[in-house]
Amino acid sequence: MLHQIDPEFTGFPLHEIADAVLTRARELKLEHADVRVERILTADLALHDARLETSHDDDERGLAVRVVHDGTWGFAGGSIIDPAAARALVDRAVDVATVSKPVTGERIELAPEPSHGEQTWVSAYEVDPFTIGEGERIALLAEWSSRLLAADIVKHADASLKQVRENKFFADLAGTMTTQQRVRLQCQLTALWVDEASGRFETMRTIAPPVGRGWEWMTGGYDWDGELAQLPEWLAEKSQAPSVEPGRYDLVVDPSNLWLTIHESIGHATELDRALGYEANYAGTSFATPDKLGSLRYGSDLMHVVGDRQAESGLASVGFDDEGVAAQTWDLVKDGTLVGYQLDRRTAALSGIARSNGCAFADSPMHVPIQRMANVSLQPVAGGPSTEALIAGVEKGLYVVGDKSWSIDMQRYNFQFTGQRFFRIKSGRIAGQVRDAAYQSMTTDFWGSMAAVGGPETYVLGGAFNCGKGQPGQVAAVSHGCPAALFTGVNILNATQEAGS
Repeated sequence: MLHQIDPEFTGFPLHEIADAVLTRARELKLEHADVRVERILTADLALHDARLETSHDDDERGLAVRVVHDGTWGFAGGSIIDPAAARALVDRAVDVATVSKPVTGERIELAPEPSHGEQTWVSAYEVDPFTIGEGERIALLAEWSSRLLAADIVKHADASLKQVRENKFFADLAGTMTTQQRVRLQCQLTALWVDEASGRFETMRTIAPPVGRGWEWMTGGYDWDGELAQLPEWLAEKSQAPSVEPGRYDLVVDPSNLWLTIHESIGHATELDRALGYEANYAGTSFATPDKLGSLRYGSDLMHVVGDRQAESGLASVGFDDEGVAAQTWDLVKDGTLVGYQLDRRTAALSGIARSNGCAFADSPMHVPIQRMANVSLQPVAGGPSTEALIAGVEKGLYVVGDKSWSIDMQRYNFQFTGQRFFRIKSGRIAGQVRDAAYQSMTTDFWGSMAAVGGPETYVLGGAFNCGKGQPGQVAAVSHGCPAALFTGVNILNATQEAGS
């Protein structure tokens, strides 16, 4: 269903603003100029024990101008959305470039991108969540929370709902002019058990991923009834589960957990600005440096990872990025070998690559676009095994479901991850839960131990709303699809023992 662009957004004088900016840029003979007009609606709800704790709505509006003047970046943003203000921002951005010129160490060059003319793109969703009244949204979360609280094992229940509708208009000197609208939504519920005598507690959270979809996700797009019915049972089992014995185990990883491992060990590691050393302060650089392109054995031959800005309902899916580059899909790791990176126009030009693959994004009209993560996904194997078949092939192992805490070093190499629930596998069968488990490895060791990859029926698009990067910091939403997969001989830690050592 193709939705109309928010009429309040299209009511802004978008074409007049573009004309004002680009005319002034031509008068000043700038090497590059682009303008963005944005409106970002957000709504957040949080309930504790079925009662509303937080309700927060935000409506951010503004415009931004970015230029290259005398080989140097200039940027300016403002909240007044009219042609005169836009024209003044061009002069301010040129002033920034002029002041910056003496302290910059290189001349800015951008990889070319053809003109795409005037285009409109709307993400794939059915029901705009902003058409659903707050009372209806609160009532649904309260009813779901009450179901959890009805179980004796559940001491407390928390529920949260985040939704965003993002509108962007872009125009540049090359002749591209785009108007886009994206909707995304995330809902989570968590049940808490507490042992009053000892003070020990355990939690169990839903594993529904955040999605680039609308309210239909809440009313039939996901099996909320099924998971909410089972959550207290899983929590009760976890509360009585033995603490894991450290050692080497075969590990079957569910997509609800594996997406985060992909994000941290592949997604960030294949951002070219990190690999080049330009992004170092926020979460580090990357071990996957350009001298290893085409030769680094990232993992087993089964490993095929793509970057894409086109996945339906993907959180990082767009029609065009914030530099006017058309969305694309490309290989990052093929047959276990590093073959590509995520790029914006500047990093592409720095590396002699002919074209950006469309990974520029700014989370606000007050921020300059930087290279941000695409949807980075491990591909399933055609005819590959089901999750049940993967488990059936394991003699001694663990099956991990849902993400929880994580840690990784500044080169994206040494990591450990926990999960919502770890099930023991004995002789090919599930044999109850263990607690306190974490898996630890080096990136290439872990992906090199991948012995089987599930089929398309096991594939799920997971992701996060809150990927951080840059200074000043920016936040982006991103999806990661993957099937279930089997990893052999993985080091399993007892997190309680590690914390106490």
